[in-house]
Amino acid sequence: MEAVVEHLSDYERGRGKPMPTLNHAFVQANILAELRTRYRKSYTCLSELNLTMPERPDAVPDIAVYPKLQIDFLHDVTSMTEMPLIVVEIVSPSQSNDEILAKFERYFKAGVKSCWLVLPSFQAISVYSAIGKYQFFTEDSTLFDSVTGIEIPLNTVFE
Repeated sequence: MEAVVEHLSDYERGRGKPMPTLNHAFVQANILAELRTRYRKSYTCLSELNLTMPERPDAVPDIAVYPKLQIDFLHDVTSMTEMPLIVVEIVSPSQSNDEILAKFERYFKAGVKSCWLVLPSFQAISVYSAIGKYQFFTEDSTLFDSVTGIEIPLNTVFE
């Protein structure tokens, strides 16, 4: 049997996650735009925020959604100890389902209430309220997160 050696970039080693792709960046920007447009007064939606996890290593979800935060520009925060209500992970071609579900398990144990699994290749999003408990939404439907009440039309995410 031949051994396979994976070569990770500095980005991947430093962040513990795959390098974002064009599809990843496009979908992430669209989800953030939708959330900000619809829920700016109720929620703070952040990209690539470091979360201090109870178990190491820390995590950096693609998007973290908090109840509305007061931002203090004089006193920045390098890693959030308070968990977000929602984390959004956008699947990269190099990631496995098991890898993402292991992340979700850690997020739920840490207190995250909802995890969104974005599947760009399928133009779909699965919204998890617990491991093994999820709803699947495709591009011609409206995502509804039953934990938070957040809704976004998926045609705007994948167009």
